[in-house]
Amino acid sequence: MNTEVFAARHIGITENDMPRMLQTIGVDSLEQLISETIPDDIKLKLPLELPAGISEHEFLGHLQELAQKNKIFKTYIGLGYHETLTPSVIKRNILENPGWYTAYTPYQAEIAQGRLEALLNFQTMVTDLTGMEIANASLLDESTAAAEAMTMLFDVRSRQQKKDDAVKFFVSEEVLPQTLDLLKTRAIPLGIELVVGNHQTFDFSTAYYGALLQYPGKHGQVHDYAEFAQKAKEQEIKVAVAADILSLVLLTPPGEWGVDVVVGTTQRFGIPLGYGGPHAAFFATKEEYKRSLPGRIIGVTKDTDGNRALRMALQTREQHIKRDKATSNICTAQVLLAVMAGMYAVYHGPNGLKFIANKVHNATRLLAKGLESIGLEQMNTAYFDTIKVRFNNTNKLREICESREINLNYIDGETVSISLNEATSDEDIKLLLSCFIVAQGDKKDISFTSGIKEVIPASLQRKSAFLEHEVFNAYHSETELMRYIKKLERKDLALNHSMISLGSCTMKLNAASEMLPLSWPHWGNIHPFVPLEQAQGYQEVLKTLEEQLNVITGFSATSLQPNSGAQGEYAGLMVIRAYHESRGEGHRNICLIPASAHGTNPASAVMAGMKVVVTKTDDQGNIDMADLEEKVHQHADNLAALMVTYPSTHGVFESSIKQITKLIHDNGGQVYMDGANMNAQVGLTNPATIRADVCHLNLHKTFAIPHGGGGPGVGPICVAEQLKPFLPSNPVVKTGGSEAITAISAAPWGSALVCLISYGYIKMLGAEGLTNATKAAILNANYIKDRLKGKFDVLYTGERGRAAHEMIVDCRPFKANGIEVTDIAKRLMDYGFHAPTVSFPVAGTLMIEPTESESLAELDKFCDAMLSIRAEIDEATADEPNNVLKNAPHTLGMLTSDTWDFPYSREKAAYPLAYVAENKFWPSIRRTDEAFGDRNLICTCAPIEEYMEA
Repeated sequence: MNTEVFAARHIGITENDMPRMLQTIGVDSLEQLISETIPDDIKLKLPLELPAGISEHEFLGHLQELAQKNKIFKTYIGLGYHETLTPSVIKRNILENPGWYTAYTPYQAEIAQGRLEALLNFQTMVTDLTGMEIANASLLDESTAAAEAMTMLFDVRSRQQKKDDAVKFFVSEEVLPQTLDLLKTRAIPLGIELVVGNHQTFDFSTAYYGALLQYPGKHGQVHDYAEFAQKAKEQEIKVAVAADILSLVLLTPPGEWGVDVVVGTTQRFGIPLGYGGPHAAFFATKEEYKRSLPGRIIGVTKDTDGNRALRMALQTREQHIKRDKATSNICTAQVLLAVMAGMYAVYHGPNGLKFIANKVHNATRLLAKGLESIGLEQMNTAYFDTIKVRFNNTNKLREICESREINLNYIDGETVSISLNEATSDEDIKLLLSCFIVAQGDKKDISFTSGIKEVIPASLQRKSAFLEHEVFNAYHSETELMRYIKKLERKDLALNHSMISLGSCTMKLNAASEMLPLSWPHWGNIHPFVPLEQAQGYQEVLKTLEEQLNVITGFSATSLQPNSGAQGEYAGLMVIRAYHESRGEGHRNICLIPASAHGTNPASAVMAGMKVVVTKTDDQGNIDMADLEEKVHQHADNLAALMVTYPSTHGVFESSIKQITKLIHDNGGQVYMDGANMNAQVGLTNPATIRADVCHLNLHKTFAIPHGGGGPGVGPICVAEQLKPFLPSNPVVKTGGSEAITAISAAPWGSALVCLISYGYIKMLGAEGLTNATKAAILNANYIKDRLKGKFDVLYTGERGRAAHEMIVDCRPFKANGIEVTDIAKRLMDYGFHAPTVSFPVAGTLMIEPTESESLAELDKFCDAMLSIRAEIDEATADEPNNVLKNAPHTLGMLTSDTWDFPYSREKAAYPLAYVAENKFWPSIRRTDEAFGDRNLICTCAPIEEYMEA
């Protein structure tokens, strides 16, 4: 074995495994299997034009060299991004810990109680600091959260008949520039009219349904918005506020003015800048909007035994259920980052946060006093961490600051703003002042050690308590926090324990060498708006990654800006929309979507201003060609796009795909390919070959970014030549095409930090390794399919009986024994496995995807578990629910109880197969009561009595 070949570490199957696997499948070679899986007319004729893979050692050395091209300046730009100090105990035990970063979305609550508790802490932190009633488990970034507020309030408005004609949304001129740009993107397709202006002169016309304020303003001014909020309420105008979360430690929380929504970012709670992300945004609102609240909500419920349990609440709001009726396409969160931000609050507690906030605020007052002492005008009358200074030669000032490795926010030729942070020291302040003195051309003495005035008016000073729950007051030593984090980690099943075979989610290895650089300061501590010459390492990585993805997809250009798969869908459709408008065909608004598509597809189409027309699937799970042709011809004059997942959501390479794409093109439409299943394409076929026009790629699936318990994700779009001019831009740093649409996310390159992972994945695997990884994914899926043959029916296969990289196993026949698909999912926990995807895209089924990273030994364990469960199903009867499947999962508490009222042994419950005893995972609770939790919605840390009494 060549120990320097990364593919040998990433791909779990060895040459010695191949004969048995191929024999089980019934083929003579891997090439025969691939030939029988992928239609001949879409196979690539040539290998990927990418370099050969490099070793892990070479990659880490290469990235260290690139890191030195990033210049770490003292950066005081602000605009929603600040240097922060990540506590080492959080960095080591969460950010760098696969027990946290390889976990999946907590859909199986019984084996996700750790991160669910951490997210409940996050929600509590947000509601406490904002003064609101309910918060979600995080969103993608502050600007996205503000856009979600705008659209949620628009939806609420539409339910009030007398406000149906109100389509104007007021945006304060104090709002961050990237947020304003993103609001423009979201507003246009929905018919929302943005009006930007001064909140002090706003006329409160009934034509407005809502307003957005920034607190503090983009250049630091803290306004008293209480009167504005009151007047807006009188006119039934809903108010959203984008707030700096650290400032809310000292400032009156917006919830106390009676506003409707508060959003922002928790980046400054210990999350690296990362050239723009990933960071966890927050979204807090009133409980009356709980069924309109976008994203995920973690709620408290009870389990079968009545014990406290946590799970994702109100899931009927989600796109997979509401589809084109959904008001948001957000189906994710930034879990890993939200966990870190919540732990930052747990570690520091209310008093620690007050210390940090006061330190930042006092440093800012000190700087302001120093600047005034040398004759400069500080323009903000009230501020928290940002001052605005009049200076008659900002070009000279910039030259001097950059020579001393300092970045400020240069507003115009005569004005500059400076945002301080928790890493700012007294020496930093002295250096800042010296820059201004030199730029003035004189040698004035600085005198600012006394007479520093109070700059937050009494009416804006926070009086209310926050973070009073025990969790924020018990873990302030490193020892205690380390143990608390470990306690939560033990409750979660992640990839470091066993295979997670989630169909469509591609839970593959997140290699340590790909992850390590995320902790390096030369990648983590770069502000997204620094001059490009200070981020040349990043620029080289991002440019190369775009080129790599162009080669892999066969397309002409890539935008890395979308920072989730759903956001990628929306970006792709908005680019298609812009393309049609550029050709004078803006009337094209029909989006055809197969019935089997992800629920985010129709939600994204509606958000992009399109009308969804659903097309049927046939008995084999393929697109029904007759129905598609009928609907294409019916809507030919207005056809905008077809959204198609390939291979299909059913795990099949449809042989008619080129016929389908030709039909769309012949009738004036564009083809959007959902890249969720790209793991079955890389190196063997590609979106350009099937003649799609745009695709999004889930970097957190195919390209090895970890799921992080439900985020981060990255969803870049790759486009054909005709769509290249319309790729999205950013208002602060130029990106995108020559006719770029406005921003899709806040940062120019989205979640740039985690793009290092995909860059490394492609760089280390190289052309041959990438292709072999795809072949291994297809091999593993077909091996599982054929090992389960005769015991479980696979619903759909290709024309020659092959699966792509995933398959759908039908569990509906087991209802005759009284067994539901959920029972199988829960029983798998007793065998040490996370369930495959449950009831998607077909109710009553499991969608299984093993990925290329798993070994034959692990595949066999999973198959053994499934076959053992099949035998247990045969033992079950519909009239006797007291069986090992219905009672699953079995907890340690059940097994060690003095009483055992079950008609099977404790050994069968806990150790059904011999391998389980070697590495037993214990679910920490029994099955959650979903209905109870939704009827009694509690989404913050609350005493158990509060909900048990309910």
